[in-house]
Amino acid sequence: MSAPNALIELIKTRRTYYALNKELPIPKARIQEIVQEAVQHVPTSFNSQSNRAVILFDENHDKLWDITTATLKAIVPAESWEGTAGRMAGFKAGAATVLFFEDQDVVKGFQQNIPLYAENFPIWATQGGAMLQHTVWSALEIEGLGANLQHYNPLIDAEVAKTWNIPTSWKLSSQLVIGGRAGEPGPKEFKPVEEKVKVFGA
Repeated sequence: MSAPNALIELIKTRRTYYALNKELPIPKARIQEIVQEAVQHVPTSFNSQSNRAVILFDENHDKLWDITTATLKAIVPAESWEGTAGRMAGFKAGAATVLFFEDQDVVKGFQQNIPLYAENFPIWATQGGAMLQHTVWSALEIEGLGANLQHYNPLIDAEVAKTWNIPTSWKLSSQLVIGGRAGEPGPKEFKPVEEKVKVFGA
């Protein structure tokens, strides 16, 4: 048997933590450093560097989930609100949120400069964003944080942009809620890997 691969072991142990609190196990500066390094070094198609991120701590984090709660309150049926309200309270109970964006000006620039692949650049930008999200999520879990990834865009896009003066070209893609671990992740089930991977010539 080969020795364990540290990266694969990390991917296997990364989990979704919904029960969070505001007790960060590491300084805010370290969280900022992790996000900055990931944004700088996660690969992007044609080295486009279209990934963007905003980190919201403390009252800014709370404000985000107040915005999301108010937005959903206006559209979720009353009979379904209790469950939604509980989820919103769970996210707000965390300590911080990392907002992930893709800069559409960068994407459009590559579409114009390399028209042969114009249709692909939005797809590739999304793929680069996904790699960034997974990298930050995993890196923060190594440091002892819990996290869960949410997608309340585009419902909250306009209010987020107005509240934090986000450039108009930045398109929100996801929200990573982070905090101290106040509970354990739920069970995770897997379909047989043989259904998902095919090998030829081995």
